[in-house]
Amino acid sequence: MRTLTYFIATTVDGFIGAPDGDADFLHGHLDAEFVGHLAAEYPETISAGGRAQLGIEDAAPKRFDAVLMGRRTYEPGLKVGMTSPYGHLREQYVVSRSLGVAPDPRVTVISGDVAAKVRELKARDGLGIWLCGGADLAGQLADEIDAYVVKTYPVVVGTGMPMSRAGFGVRPLELTGCTVLGGGQTVTSYTVKR
Repeated sequence: MRTLTYFIATTVDGFIGAPDGDADFLHGHLDAEFVGHLAAEYPETISAGGRAQLGIEDAAPKRFDAVLMGRRTYEPGLKVGMTSPYGHLREQYVVSRSLGVAPDPRVTVISGDVAAKVRELKARDGLGIWLCGGADLAGQLADEIDAYVVKTYPVVVGTGMPMSRAGFGVRPLELTGCTVLGGGQTVTSYTVKR
């Protein structure tokens, strides 16, 4: 059975974006070692444009062959004409009640019961499913998430968009790995204890 992994970038104080959701400020904390680590360990999580810049267009997925994102996560790429940001993956899903039809045939819009759709995707053969963001979608899928990979950037912002809008609930995790990089970033992985 496939697993749903919330693979997300955050500040030290747990925010994935500014109060309006913009996460551009995190890009200032990408150094060569960190980008190299992501390219080597999680190449499928780098968008098509980034893969071309890094020369890894043909890198095979290691962990995920499907991506699930909210409309607000999908929109920045869409605004610059990137209709299929992860076309190297077998499946791309955007959860939206307002988007209607996807602007690219390689992208599927989910407008109904997203948790039911995730359970259906988990039952299919393949690699894992990457929950790309954002906070609202992570909140809706809190009980479906099987693992977390948290890329923590060395910055504190004080307020903003949290990692999840699931509301209070204790969800125990088991630490499965931690990589500390020279630029102060950490990549920490957890599985959900069931």
